[in-house]
Amino acid sequence: MKDTKSTDLREKSVPELEEMIRQERASLYLARRDLVFRRITDTASLKVRRHNIARMMTIITEKKRGNA
Repeated sequence: MKDTKSTDLREKSVPELEEMIRQERASLYLARRDLVFRRITDTASLKVRRHNIARMMTIITEKKRGNA
């Protein structure tokens, strides 16, 4: 799981970002489930996914307020 760049995210529209958040949350859920069943050992990917979601939500908030 790679870290998404905020400059790339700022070019996308709000509906695109919301769809990306939905996909990222689904993959985070699956990764957490796999962690419980000990299918993955890469716990750092969970942190990266959470940070990506937070980054997208921040950009959506900025766009809705008109700061971007």
